Amino acid sequence: QVQVVESGGGLVQPGGSLRLSCAASGFTFSLDAMRWYRQAPGKERELVATITSVGTYRYEDSVKGRFVISRDNAKNTVYLQMNSLKPEDTAVYYCYVPGYDKWGQGTQVTVSS
Repeated sequence: QVQVVESGGGLVQPGGSLRLSCAASGFTFSLDAMRWYRQAPGKERELVATITSVGTYRYEDSVKGRFVISRDNAKNTVYLQMNSLKPEDTAVYYCYVPGYDKWGQGTQVTVSS
């Protein structure tokens, strides 16, 4: 069955960096778009970044220039490199496979001094 498992979250100071990973299985990874979402306490889940099967990408405005989404089809993994982190980036980050409507369990990112 389709599965996605996120990792790489943690506590980081403002201005710091983290790289999230999402390991996928159960489908032909190279043929599907992948997305990262996040949900902060008391807020709705929001789309952060998308990467298509051919490697094109889109970002939510607040992360443009700071976050980079990428994929390694040989490893069935999608990444989210997060730089210049701000306290408002604090959220649970989720990996999502739109072609299968499949969510991961999420990984917590906390940006605080």
